[in-house]
Amino acid sequence: MSLPAQTPRLALRRFTLADLPWLQRLHADEQVMRYCGGTLDAAASETLVHERILDYYDSNPGLGVWATVLRATGARVGMHLLNHMHGESLIQVGYILAAEFWGRGYASEMAAAVLRHGFTTVGLPRIVAITDRDNLASQRVLLKSGLQHHGERSFAHPKYAAGPFSWFYRDAADWLAEHP
Repeated sequence: MSLPAQTPRLALRRFTLADLPWLQRLHADEQVMRYCGGTLDAAASETLVHERILDYYDSNPGLGVWATVLRATGARVGMHLLNHMHGESLIQVGYILAAEFWGRGYASEMAAAVLRHGFTTVGLPRIVAITDRDNLASQRVLLKSGLQHHGERSFAHPKYAAGPFSWFYRDAADWLAEHP
């Protein structure tokens, strides 16, 4: 199966059960998970892997949550996603990077590649993203990847308070016109 997205430095690949210990460490990191609804214990992380990651691939072609890896070494740096928002019909782009890889441009670099995949390969008409209003670093990533800020919105999610969250989105034609 072909990779959903890659850049000169990074690639995405499907998660496997062999990635579970690494994901459990990532999900347990308070600094990393600060704006992601808080940490997950090992059992919750395993449930997430089965229900929201592994089972999602086959029922949603072109969408998923993927391991973000360095192309040169295959080392995991984080994860990027293009999937349905909880309780919504909207498709979102998102990411979580291990703290030791922050500040290198990986999140925005791969987010832009995931947007291209969503618009060109999957054929999505619009992709959205949310972030905590206080997460200015994530907001910069979303803007740099080509999304536009469209105010704030609350929504129901089993792990987060109702918000409001900073909302970003972009329609395919507009994004592709600026990113040929």
